[in-house]
Amino acid sequence: MMEAGGAGGKDEKVPQWGAQETQELIAARGEMERESVAARRSAKTMWEAVSARLRERGYRRTADQCKCKWKNLVNCYKGKETSDPGNGRQCPFFEELHAVFTEHARTMQRQLLESESGASVKRKLKRPSGDRSSGESDDEDDYGEESEDEKSMRSRKRKADDKKQQSQRVSEKSRTGISSIHELLQDFLVQQQRIDIQWQETMERRAQERLVFEQEWRQSMQKLERERLLLEHSWMEREEQTMLREEARAEKRDALLTTLSNKLLQEDL
Repeated sequence: MMEAGGAGGKDEKVPQWGAQETQELIAARGEMERESVAARRSAKTMWEAVSARLRERGYRRTADQCKCKWKNLVNCYKGKETSDPGNGRQCPFFEELHAVFTEHARTMQRQLLESESGASVKRKLKRPSGDRSSGESDDEDDYGEESEDEKSMRSRKRKADDKKQQSQRVSEKSRTGISSIHELLQDFLVQQQRIDIQWQETMERRAQERLVFEQEWRQSMQKLERERLLLEHSWMEREEQTMLREEARAEKRDALLTTLSNKLLQEDL
């Protein structure tokens, strides 16, 4: 089956999209979801970027071909997102498309929150809904018919300019949020000071214990040293007594030998 991918009313026969190529298209479109919002790209620029990314991945498709294939995928996906898993599997790329649409819903929610807080009212909502550029309209068409939730969100965005009281409530909430943040910071600082005090007390207790241990160790070493000196002194005294006894014995032996020698000499005479 061949798909029409041209623009301006021309029907051009293009090669059939393969499964891998279709997955790469969905992936590229999902990558552009956040980048398009951040860079404020128009739909035309966005699809040109998608085409360029496909070329980088080895697939040659024009921006119009990518857009046409995407619309076919959207038509396949629409009506399946709220069905049971069995019906969801009838769309071959249901899971990939569902991830992109989920990201799109989150983006819409972020824009709504910005408009309610007044951050993006001047940037987006001052223009009437009928005064949007063609690029923005094309981008809405990329997602097919809007769901009830998306219509409700866009309606609330258009009314954001007329709700000045709402902006006051937002500012009050902001002040309340700031005060709660200050309270949290104060609690954190108090807890941090308590932890620091406990840490200092622990370090001081350990230092005191170390000093006591060192004193006990020095006392033990001094006691051992005294005992060693006493033992050494006792040993030296014993050695001196032994030497004295040996000298006395040697003197007696010498005297005895001298007496015997003299006696023998006298007898020979």
